[in-house]
Amino acid sequence: MYLRSGGEVKFLKIGTKTQLLAAGAVTTAFCGWLGATLFLMTTQASVAMERAALDRESKTVASKSREVKAYRASVGEVAEDLEARQEYLEDLFKTHFGAQPDPAAVVGKAQAADKNADAAKAAKISAAVPEARPLMGVEARQIAFARMLTSAVEQRAKRAEAAIRSFGLDPRTLMRRNAATGQGGPFVPWRGGDDELSSELSGLSAALARMDMLERGLVSIPSGKPTAGVMLTSSYGVRRDPFNGHPAFHAGLDFSGAYGQPILAAARGKVSYVGQRQGYGNVVEVDHGNGILTRYAHLSGFSTRAGETVFRGTQIARMGSTGRSTGTHLHFEVRVNGAAINPRRFLEADRDVLQIQQIAKQRFADVGNRG
Repeated sequence: MYLRSGGEVKFLKIGTKTQLLAAGAVTTAFCGWLGATLFLMTTQASVAMERAALDRESKTVASKSREVKAYRASVGEVAEDLEARQEYLEDLFKTHFGAQPDPAAVVGKAQAADKNADAAKAAKISAAVPEARPLMGVEARQIAFARMLTSAVEQRAKRAEAAIRSFGLDPRTLMRRNAATGQGGPFVPWRGGDDELSSELSGLSAALARMDMLERGLVSIPSGKPTAGVMLTSSYGVRRDPFNGHPAFHAGLDFSGAYGQPILAAARGKVSYVGQRQGYGNVVEVDHGNGILTRYAHLSGFSTRAGETVFRGTQIARMGSTGRSTGTHLHFEVRVNGAAINPRRFLEADRDVLQIQQIAKQRFADVGNRG
């Protein structure tokens, strides 16, 4: 290296070793700077990734927290819904069976149902929302209660079906007629879902519908005596005609009595006809629904009018001897879908059958009074 100063030229000689040391120092400094720069860049990227992960976790926690808060806020509403459903089930039992069930039996079945519940799910829910734990117990009791009530309803439906058969009628025919009765209303989806309780309540609803149709059919069957102190003077079926002596078919039963004696409706129904029919004289006909009709003939007078609703034991006419008659008596018919059948089976029903029918009548009477 040459240096010029004050007209003089001087030179400075740097040795190879010194040059190598200087170059090494510069290279080391550059590498150190480069390494520090890369380290800072890597650290910043890592920090950014961690911060993004924390942000995502924070959002997830916030979302879960909102869900828990929403669920916690709805616990009271769900509890009220479950309690209302429990009251409905208990009232349903009392309406159809007249008394509350044995609480010990219900609790025992509820505990059994609770043991079969999903323990892991229960622990998870309880850990997140402790207030929800009592609701699971309520639901278990309701499942047991619904099963018990369904069983009782099915047993009662079987008794009603057997009672209908004892009258010589087909329960399926009466059920089809009752199933065709008017129903309707807007469709409001139930929020219960597809859980176990919903399934049990669906089964209970189907059992109640079947029992209702059977009992409605049973109630419509006439079983009351059409007049007091009856004495049978002519049976149902083929007999000798009292006027010409020829064989003839008699479509009902004849009961003797005093002129003007009260004639009573054999079952609840609507008076469908009041007037005269050829051969019958003065007639009252009562439609009991399900294709069942009773006819009261040879009357001396009427105590009702067409369109009036009458009940079993209601006076609808007075005994007489009008039409094709040889003396004071009542001609009583029972017709199903227009065909005459033997009324004797209705008037001679077993006490157990009449009791089943009376229980069904009382249920519908109670429902009508509450309405």
